[in-house]
Amino acid sequence: MLRYKADIKTLVYLTFTSSLMLVLFFYHEQIQSAILWILYGIELVMAITVGVIVHNHRHVSIWKNKTLNNLTDCWLTVLYGFPVFGWIPTHLQNHHTHTNKEPDYTKTYAFSEKNNLWTIIYYPMYSSGVQLKAIRRYLSDLRTKNREKFIEHIFQIISLVLFVVAAFIIDWKAAILFVIIPQQISLNSVLVFNYVQHIHADEESEYNHSRNIEGPLNTFLFNNGLHTAHHIKPHLHWSRLPEFHAEIRDKIDPKLNEKSLIWYLIRQYLLSPFNSKWSTVSMRLTREKV
Repeated sequence: MLRYKADIKTLVYLTFTSSLMLVLFFYHEQIQSAILWILYGIELVMAITVGVIVHNHRHVSIWKNKTLNNLTDCWLTVLYGFPVFGWIPTHLQNHHTHTNKEPDYTKTYAFSEKNNLWTIIYYPMYSSGVQLKAIRRYLSDLRTKNREKFIEHIFQIISLVLFVVAAFIIDWKAAILFVIIPQQISLNSVLVFNYVQHIHADEESEYNHSRNIEGPLNTFLFNNGLHTAHHIKPHLHWSRLPEFHAEIRDKIDPKLNEKSLIWYLIRQYLLSPFNSKWSTVSMRLTREKV
């Protein structure tokens, strides 16, 4: 019933992440301290993949069956920490229509044209606030326009509330450590990825509107780094992005094809304050000056 066999990997990730969360939540007191922190580190890393999976599932649903997709929405919601229908008005209908241009809720230069440690830290807080307003409007409109979809979305909210409340009733300290913190990492990591992928690119360009990460991290993160290809063909399944990226790679400015996310983060946010040669240059500002 999967649309693509490649999503067996998605289900393995989700099953592993869910199982790890439950084991740590219920048995953390019985696990040796050193092993506990190693497992917790793994949980936090896997939380990053949850955000990527939510993104992929919103573009190309995992299942052919509607009921299974709705159940998966609820599963993802409790891991992600926010109802995943929120991606519809903010990402599918807005970001992919405007792609870092006004009125994109997630445009990276909304509060600053700079690209530094402060802006990448503040961006998720700013962007999530703007998106939350749009999500509320979307849900309110849906209540009268599409009752069936509205109810499906409400089930996501109920699932999240029941899951979090139950966790806090059972063990509030474990809930914060093993549920809330991973959820926050899931929520904010995708916003950080969006920032990295669009900051200082040229939103008016056909091929230079996004930064790409081409390194081996794509194997782990479902090819999420191949962002130009994704924006040009947003309904292309994540497993097919490498082939399309190879087709268009020569049309992308080489400065926007990074080999390593880690090196980019170190270079841009730790080294560039001391030497501007490590810093990105805004392609949109360069275009506007011409």
